Amino acid sequence: MATYVLIHGAGSNAWYWHLVAPLLRARGHDVVAPDLPCDDDSAGLAEYADVVVDAVGGRTDLVVVAQSMAGFTAPLVCDRLRVDLLVMLAAMVPSPGESPGDWWANTGHEQARRELDAREGRPSGGDFDIAVTFLHDVPPDVAAGAMSRGRNQSGTPFEKPWPLHAWPDVPTEFLLCRDDRLFPAEFMRRLAHDRLGIVADEMDGGHLVALSRPEELADRLEAYRRKDRSPRSRPAV
Repeated sequence: MATYVLIHGAGSNAWYWHLVAPLLRARGHDVVAPDLPCDDDSAGLAEYADVVVDAVGGRTDLVVVAQSMAGFTAPLVCDRLRVDLLVMLAAMVPSPGESPGDWWANTGHEQARRELDAREGRPSGGDFDIAVTFLHDVPPDVAAGAMSRGRNQSGTPFEKPWPLHAWPDVPTEFLLCRDDRLFPAEFMRRLAHDRLGIVADEMDGGHLVALSRPEELADRLEAYRRKDRSPRSRPAV
């Protein structure tokens, strides 16, 4: 039995995982899905990691799954706990000393997103539309639940540099979403290669695949957990 530690992204909460968590529990695993203090202006990345570490407690056999902005928090958790596997799910990948606020320009995200919008016939710029960017492939009833549970995201964790000097020494998988309108697939392929030195795995679906394709996501996570991991070099940034 493993313990899946599911970390949600910005402006979200543990409900994001409410369809995936029971699927993993049905396979005999423990699941920890804490609520990060997204709307607390006194909380930064260190405090986010504290919440996760406290929620894990003394559990072992940890598989940490980081969605979106949780890519900045999950490695801090891996630096403090013994983690068997880290799965980056449509996740931001930090470099040492880089703040989440600087990540967007440093990675060329805006250009990549504008190019995707142009290819798919969506206007660039203007007001951010959550439904268009995040919920386009989520079932209507689930999308309504997501809209009703959104939280304000404090800017505090975007301000300070990511504190690690290198990627933690833990096996890492990177799963991108081919229909992601926030983090375009080609952009994420490059990010995984350039910053982690690994080839990204891929699945269909938009940015919120835990809501749109929970069964397939649970299957992917289980496949990663069971994967034969002979000694190999670890990703380093």
